[in-house]
Amino acid sequence: MREIVHIQAGQCGNQIGCKFWEVISDEHGVDPTGRYCGESPLQLERINVYYNEGRGGKYVPRAVLVDLEPGTMDTCRSGPYGQLFHPDSFVFGSTGAGNNWAKGHYTEGAEIMDAVLDVVRKEAEACDLLQARPTGHSLLKSVHDPTTTSITLYYAPKINRFCQIGTWNAEARLGLLQGFQMTHSLGGGTGSGMGTLLLAKVREEYPDRVLNTFSIVPSPMVSDTVVEPYNSVLSVHQLVENTDETFCIDNEALYNICHRTLKLGCPSYADLNHLISVAMSGVTTCLRFPGQLNADLRKLAVNMVPFPRLHFFMPGFVPLTARGSQQYRNVTVPELTQQMFDAKNMMAACDPRHGRYLTVAAIFRGRMSMKEVDEQMLNVQNRNSPYFVEWIPNNVKTAVCDIPPRGLRMAATFIGNTTAIQEIFKRIGEQFSAMFKRKAFLHWYIGEGMDEGEFSEAESNMGDLIAEYQQYQEAPPDDDDDYLDVAGG
Repeated sequence: MREIVHIQAGQCGNQIGCKFWEVISDEHGVDPTGRYCGESPLQLERINVYYNEGRGGKYVPRAVLVDLEPGTMDTCRSGPYGQLFHPDSFVFGSTGAGNNWAKGHYTEGAEIMDAVLDVVRKEAEACDLLQARPTGHSLLKSVHDPTTTSITLYYAPKINRFCQIGTWNAEARLGLLQGFQMTHSLGGGTGSGMGTLLLAKVREEYPDRVLNTFSIVPSPMVSDTVVEPYNSVLSVHQLVENTDETFCIDNEALYNICHRTLKLGCPSYADLNHLISVAMSGVTTCLRFPGQLNADLRKLAVNMVPFPRLHFFMPGFVPLTARGSQQYRNVTVPELTQQMFDAKNMMAACDPRHGRYLTVAAIFRGRMSMKEVDEQMLNVQNRNSPYFVEWIPNNVKTAVCDIPPRGLRMAATFIGNTTAIQEIFKRIGEQFSAMFKRKAFLHWYIGEGMDEGEFSEAESNMGDLIAEYQQYQEAPPDDDDDYLDVAGG
């Protein structure tokens, strides 16, 4: 089994995270008290991808909830699934980051980082200690070591080895842990500053685990925070180096989906967060339920990231149908495929028609013919060949899981690695440059121990990222090897 540790940081990250646990709990038949009340044994078969089993059959999310102020934690606890979380999973400060990246990364966030890492470590190690805990049949023998006291060994069946509880943890925890996923925003202080610090620490401690983030990027027209460009550029600078997969999502694209496609008059944050949650759920569905063709976080990374720095994805979810129109529409594989590649249904505010797809992943859910899925994906590539780079012959990774989301006959999650994602970075970069030239608001960051050099370095790194995306967008199929070697270095 492949377990995942879920981390949610900041107000935005915690709101998305709580909605995500509602969606996942519903799929696995777990009620708000943590009891199983589902109908299918398949719901329990791989439930330990996201849950630990507590005493008396209670299922506890493998989650770490982090913020620099207590208010968000109170909201999570008082929510519909607030009683699901382990009390030790909540780690919070008292002062808040005040939308200042430097406070989250260097001062306030750094102060509680050890406490956060302790909880992360505990969750990571619990993945394997569940298999090596001293229950009657796991206890193998006591071995007498002349240099120390006798050592009690237990058998961990998943990695097929004996282990000494306590000292074995560091090696054995890597036997089962698939990786980490984080929900956070890039425009605030805690999710961006402290979130990226936590990612750097986790990467240092677990260098060979998959690190995947669902990052809320600034919207083109609507801004919640004046210093959003500073926080975002500093965060992207960290994400380029420390994550394996980053799913870029923004509120404006989600609002457009709610207005144009779902015909919701006044969408709330709960509606937006639900859209994000079903896409998140789709990414790991093959880990949690049986299927004809499986995918997981590592397979996604291997198939989706042609060069290490170009790991920023544009997610989507289908079918999206207004409530009153559902009875007039039959969901089929061709219908899902057509909607999946529609620019209006992308969860990031950039138009894929302005760039080219390096790679695409399509994760289908429900009973369907593999032959039909393959044919439809091939048709899309053939019909839209100008929008796929020629020098990666088979751009599309497909996975099929047999279990659809609750209430749907079939569905699909779309993940696109497109060069059009540079539009997001260009937009943030222009706003950053306009403010940085005048040194506006800089004193708030310098007062927390930063210097101007860090801003220049972050701006330069993001400029390089944009140039790399542009380079591969324009690269002809038979170009020299030297030309294509920049991002691999």
